[in-house]
Formats: sequence, C-alpha cells, structure tokens
Amino acid sequence: MSYAGTLRRRPPEPMKLPPWRARLLFLLLLAGMGGLVVRSAYLQGFHDTFLQSKGNARYSRDIEISAHRGMITDRFGEPLAVSTPVESIWANPEDVEATAQQLDKLAKVLHLGKDELASKLANRDKGFVYLKRQLPPDEAEKAVRLKIPGVALHREYRRFYPGAEVTAHLLGFTGVDDNGQEGLELLLQDQLAGMAGSERIIKDARGHVVEDVANVRPPKPGTDVALSLDSKLQYLAFREIRLAVESHHAKAGSIVVLDAKNGEVLALANWPSYNPNNRERPAMQTMRNHAVTDLFEPGSTMKPFTAAAALEAGKVRPDTLINTENGAYVVGGHKIRDTHSASSMTVSEIIQKSSNVGATKLALSLPPEVFWHNLSEAGFGALTGSNFPGEAYGRLRDFKRWVPIDQATMSYGNGISVNLLQLARAYTVFANDGELQPVTLTRRDVPMVGKKVFSERTAREVRAMLELVVQPGGTAPQAQINGYRVAGKTGTAHKLDGGHYVNKYIASFVGMAPASNPRLIVAVMVDEPAGAQYYGGQVAAPVFSNVMGSALRMMNIPNDAPLGNVLMPPAGEVIGEEV
Repeated sequence: MSYAGTLRRRPPEPMKLPPWRARLLFLLLLAGMGGLVVRSAYLQGFHDTFLQSKGNARYSRDIEISAHRGMITDRFGEPLAVSTPVESIWANPEDVEATAQQLDKLAKVLHLGKDELASKLANRDKGFVYLKRQLPPDEAEKAVRLKIPGVALHREYRRFYPGAEVTAHLLGFTGVDDNGQEGLELLLQDQLAGMAGSERIIKDARGHVVEDVANVRPPKPGTDVALSLDSKLQYLAFREIRLAVESHHAKAGSIVVLDAKNGEVLALANWPSYNPNNRERPAMQTMRNHAVTDLFEPGSTMKPFTAAAALEAGKVRPDTLINTENGAYVVGGHKIRDTHSASSMTVSEIIQKSSNVGATKLALSLPPEVFWHNLSEAGFGALTGSNFPGEAYGRLRDFKRWVPIDQATMSYGNGISVNLLQLARAYTVFANDGELQPVTLTRRDVPMVGKKVFSERTAREVRAMLELVVQPGGTAPQAQINGYRVAGKTGTAHKLDGGHYVNKYIASFVGMAPASNPRLIVAVMVDEPAGAQYYGGQVAAPVFSNVMGSALRMMNIPNDAPLGNVLMPPAGEVIGEEV
C-alpha cells in the first residue's frame, strides 16, 4: 500500500461566528415580527373601516332605490299625475370590460353617439354613472342582453299625466329625477316625493350583478294628494277657452271655475298649452300659468266693486240717479267718455250699461282711503292664498299717492292690475252675501270661514245689478243660460304697451249662477282678440255661458228660472262696455 493511500483526509473545521451576530439576527427577526404584529393591530383595530370599504367595493355596492312619488288625483280620485316604473342603465366605468363592437351596439341601443358613450365611461374614478335614464322596458332589455361587465339596470319612476295639455299649467311637471319643477308638482314636492332607500348588491369578478343582498334602507313612498279640481269641468273649461282663442284669433286665453261657497278651484285652464309628457319643453312663455302668474287691467269688471263701496258708505242706493254728463266728464284735465251717452243713469243702470262716467262719479264721492280700503278688503293687491308658485300679487297703489284721475280710472278698472284667479275670488263677496272666500287648489273637507267685506244687503243689491248686465239692454246677453238666472259683468280694456294704451284689448267676463243662490263662479279672459269682435260681451261671455251651463247640469243644480228664459236683443244691436 502506498503512502498516499494510507493518508486520510481531515474534515474542515466548522466556521465559528461571533456570538454578537447571532444575537443581532435574532433581534432583527423579533423586531420584524413585532412590526408586523403592530401593523396588523393598527389596520384591524384602528383602520378597519377603510380596509373593509376597499374590500367591499371589489364585490359589493350600495345603490339608491327610488321612492314611488305620490299620485295627484282630482276631487273624485281620478288620476291626474302618476309615476310608473321605468329602467335606467348605469355603469361602473372601472368595471366595464367591452369590445369596440359591444360598445357600438350599446350606443345604438341607448340612442347615444359613440363619443357621448365613451365620454361617460372615460372617468374610471367614478363608481356610478348613468348611461341612459328612463328607458322603455324593451330597450332596457336589449342593453342587458349585451352582457357587458360593469353595466346594469336601475329601477326608477317616470311621471305621466293622463290629461296632458288639459291640466299642464296647473300640475306642472317633474324633472328626470321625478322631483317637481313647476306648478303643483313643485308646490306639493314635500308631500309627493317620499324618501329614497338603498340596497346592497354583490358583483362577480367580471362586474356582473349576481345577487341583491339586502335593503339597507327601504324607500318611503310619497303621499297621494287630492286636488279640488273636477276632471270633467277641467276638460270642459279647457275646450271652451281653446275654441274662443282660436275662433277670435287671439293671442291667449284663461278660464277659472270656482266653487262659490268655499273657494275651491274646480277648473283652471289656459291656451296655448303644452304636453308635460314630452321631455322637450316649450318656451317659458307657453309654460306660464297665465291665470295665476300674469297681470292685466280688469276694465269694467271692477265697476261692481265701485258701486258696492258707494252703497256700503251710504252715499247712494241702487235707484239713485247720477248725472252722467251726456257721456263726457273731465277730471284733472283728463276727459272720461262713455260710448253710450246719457244725461243721467241710476246706479243699477251704470252697472248694466257699464258707464265710465257713472263709475267715476261714484268713486269720487268717497274719500280715497275708503275706496282703497274696500278694494283691498276684496283681495286686490294681495295673494289669493292658493300658494301657487309664481303667483302675482296684482297692483293696488297706496291711496296716499293718488290724485283724482287715479281714483277715477281705478273705478272702471284702469290703473289697477289683477290676475284672473284673484278677480274670480273677489266676486265671491257678491256670491256669498258680502263674504270673501279663501281660495284653495286642494280638496277642502272642512268648511273655511271667509272674511266679511260688505254687508249682506250691499252684496245682494250688487248681485241684482249684475243680473241686469246679462239681460237685453245690458252688455252681455250672450252670457244667459237656459233655465238659470245669471249675474255677471263684462270687461274690455285697452292694453298697455310701452306705458301707452294701444288698440289691443283684453276681453273678460266674470259671472255666477244660479243668481238666486250662487254655486259657481266662472271668470274668462281672452288676450288680444282680433277682428271686429273684441268686447267682453262678444268674446268672453259666450265662453262663460257654455261652461257654466254645462257645469250646472253636470252637477244637477236645480233650475231657478223657467226654461225658455233666454231673451236676446234685436238683431244687430251691440252694447259694448266702455273702454
């Protein structure tokens, strides 16, 4: 055996580390573990809400549940405004995964431009964006069938108005969020709206909604509201004012029907109108409720209040003769004229034939403060109490700033402005034996107490004068109704343009029936009738007759006159009120 074979290799001696290195490594590991423990405790104990929200966002989301808006009905429960379920398409841009072809199809289904859809999905930071709202069910279903991750349905409600343009100005409309924007929808928003709820949904990894987990907060539906409106009367009033405007080639027209006993608005309509079911809104002028928001000079419809003020003050009686100066009278350098001149008239004849000179004499017999007080107490220059959005106050100037010509012109309806609802309400003083009734647009189940303005005697004396207006010799024979006594007053006023009166007119008529015990008041106003006929007795009185006559029969109100009581003046005779 060789010497090399006999040698054995010795194993290398192990490397010995310094003791301090082992201790350092142990301390580092211990510190790292401690840091992890502290971080874990911090995240789970003090920052858990943030982490949970981030985790939940990856698989769940809370979305709003729209509340069902309350229904608006007429006084008998007929629906005037209802909310029906519709589907809206929404998306979480971060979750949307779609090919260009899918997005093209989605844009086509939703009737969106490609650029518009891309813009909605561009912001990846948004967790919720509407792609298209309030779709018909078939279109919504087409969008869902594309199965694009991150795109889902959301149930909402859309408002529908069965009466369309017939009730448009009164009801107004809601916006895309089903919140009131105009009219009673806006006024009654708090009652109708309800309270939205929310629900939690679970999404899969591709963003599809796979399950509704729970209602976080159930929606609270809105309250139904019953209006004072009578749907049948509303349609009747709308039809007649539309026919009047169109047949006289007028600019516009309005009509109001009041319950004379309690001030409930049974009908209120304007023409031109619009369809609130159409989301494309017309011009603001078309959407205005002219019967409430627009002012006009009432003309001769103010004369009964002038006569009532003089009667109440004890200055005259109905048969008192007034010197009407053969139809021309000068006040403060201004000449006041009558179309039909007479040397004298009784107070009743002044109202019957609508004498400006006679009304001026009655007004000037009173101290300005007394005359102003009577007009103010009858509701002029004040809101009606309807609370309709945008209602106009009207204009009744302070008597301290009057000069004699102001008092004179106000006696026959110039220099004072009203809205049609305000004028109709004022006539409740003659229908209710001197008591002014508060106006309401909602059904009134409890009788309201009115305000005493004139004595019972004064109110009845004026009402008797108003009956003469519709008889032959008065200004409105066309306001008569077969089988009923009618009381009312015409008005024909020049319009102001740039501070000057021009040859454009407002034709009006306000009346009540049955005159023996008035149940209804109808006020009609036609703006700028064109052609030869522009007097209130020619343009507005027939509208009153048609609406009032049909309404009395619909309500089965007993006749207070024999059938065949309508008496017309000789053919060709026209008696127009002074303008």
